[in-house]
Amino acid sequence: MTDAETALLLARLQFAFTVSFHFIFPAFSIGLASYLAVLEGLWLKTGKDAYLNLFRYWLKIFAVTFAMGVVSGIVMSYQFGTNWSVFSDRAGPVIGPLMAYEVLTAFFLEAGFLGVMLFGMNRVGRGLHFTATLMVAIGTAISAFWILSVNSWMQTPVGWAYNEVGQFVPAGSWLDIIFNPSFPYRLVHTVIAAYLTTALVVGGVGAWHLLGRRDTPEVRKMFSMAMWMLALVAPVQVFVGDLHGLNTLEHQPAKVMAMEGHYQSHPDGAPLILFGIPDSDAQTMRWSVEIPKLSSLILKHDLNAPLAGLDTVPREDQPPVGIVFWSFRIMVGMGVLMLTLGLVSLLARTRRKLYDWRWLHRFALVMGPAGFVAVIAGWVTTEVGRQPWVIYGLLRTADAVSPIATPAVTGSLIAFVIVYFTCFAAGTWYILKLMSHAPAEGESDVEKEGPIRTAGITPAPSVER
Repeated sequence: MTDAETALLLARLQFAFTVSFHFIFPAFSIGLASYLAVLEGLWLKTGKDAYLNLFRYWLKIFAVTFAMGVVSGIVMSYQFGTNWSVFSDRAGPVIGPLMAYEVLTAFFLEAGFLGVMLFGMNRVGRGLHFTATLMVAIGTAISAFWILSVNSWMQTPVGWAYNEVGQFVPAGSWLDIIFNPSFPYRLVHTVIAAYLTTALVVGGVGAWHLLGRRDTPEVRKMFSMAMWMLALVAPVQVFVGDLHGLNTLEHQPAKVMAMEGHYQSHPDGAPLILFGIPDSDAQTMRWSVEIPKLSSLILKHDLNAPLAGLDTVPREDQPPVGIVFWSFRIMVGMGVLMLTLGLVSLLARTRRKLYDWRWLHRFALVMGPAGFVAVIAGWVTTEVGRQPWVIYGLLRTADAVSPIATPAVTGSLIAFVIVYFTCFAAGTWYILKLMSHAPAEGESDVEKEGPIRTAGITPAPSVER
């Protein structure tokens, strides 16, 4: 491997490492912001203290999660300049405005109302405070809108042209760029994944306290709400995922070939490969476990429909099959478990055993982190499956990297690993500590004292003044 190839690999590893850490927090905060809006709305409508106590409980966790998401996201923009300057230069006229819109809309909306949401319930009217909570929730959704529009354009680029210096520039309507062919599917699929991730965390925390005999009305309420979310939304996610897969087959067939493990074309119906060992050197799937013709039924809705394989794609244009094949199966496996948990919770509810079946609570507790595993696996499937392109079919990843030396990338990667594991491990431990006590009547008054003090940290005297 040459020095340039090593630098490219390290730059890709660095971006993958940092964005994986970052993705965890928005995937949680997007859903949690909406959950907080629902809790406050239900409190205003019903007047029940249980909803207010849950709001205060999860608001502290949201404050820490949101802060960690913002801090980890700042690194992304710097990496575009340091490690991916060629990409920034060539795609900047298209990518730059979209990311600026995200700052001007979502970030300003969140920043403008977050303080009111965290500290203002006893300082402003209830209606205004609820409006602030709604604005923060809407801001997180708008942020997802713009970021996913950028990513989707890189996956399915349309509405562009080359200028005289070889840059991608808008050609025609910006709406064609924003609402590119894969964007609607990716947006819905990702936002639903964020809601399911939050539901699994909330359900896992509720299950933990139920198993610990901390059976308060608040614990019951949040466990019940989380199980309703799983039971109702997990089937929708399966349907949306199928539509997203069909869209990917239309626009990025090589990615689907890698996901399915189809090295060879199948003219009379392709099997669904459940498991196997991809061998890209030999272009074959070893020790595969298959269901005949099921892949054609899923992707073409016809048992005998022909499906092309990677033998129709030049070797230099094929994605890394092993990574994509297994990350896709991890994502689907987590989805099946989510669907199962939702259905089992429905059964327990119909038998009035939702709060009594301890094995259900253990299942929900184990599934608590499953949403994070699924979103990371889905991100790996999407991004690695796009390789070797950074802008699909137009700009190769190897041609988008900065002219950097291996020692420079090595040093920054090591620094990121140390700092991220130290800071975010501490932050995650702190969030788990907040979750360790059960929400109950008399939950600390976040609006008077602030989420930091109620979490057990006293601000410095200068801050108090």
